[in-house]
Amino acid sequence: MKVRPSALIWRQNANQAEVLLMRYNYGGQDVYALPGGNPDRGEILTETVVREIQEELGVSVDVGEMILAGEMLLSQRNDDVLHIVFATRNLQGQPALNPAETTAHELVWQPVDVLDKLNMYPNIGAKIQPWFRSATYLGYVGRIEQQYFG
Repeated sequence: MKVRPSALIWRQNANQAEVLLMRYNYGGQDVYALPGGNPDRGEILTETVVREIQEELGVSVDVGEMILAGEMLLSQRNDDVLHIVFATRNLQGQPALNPAETTAHELVWQPVDVLDKLNMYPNIGAKIQPWFRSATYLGYVGRIEQQYFG
């Protein structure tokens, strides 16, 4: 099983919170993902998040608490993946895609209230929305059901 840590980066805009997502296109569909990636050998997960954010977006963040962990079991197509989402704070710089480090098409800020309606990888939009109301650790969410974007 692979482990993929990711960052929940958000900002308050008018009366709503917005989350920074990376937009990809798979099989003709827009797919959105939280920034993150795979740990390098000897690297702890929070270090991975900091490094990936710097490499892919050219910014720095402070990594806070783990919001949730969940598994995607896609053995028939890919390796199984344990996704771990960390809250971040103190965004320094203006995020911009680095095409040498990612295949994402663009960065988009999406309102929290639409996350459950987006094609997300992993499919956690509805799972992270409650965090914005209570800011409490959501814990282990078990299996993440995921649509295949081919």
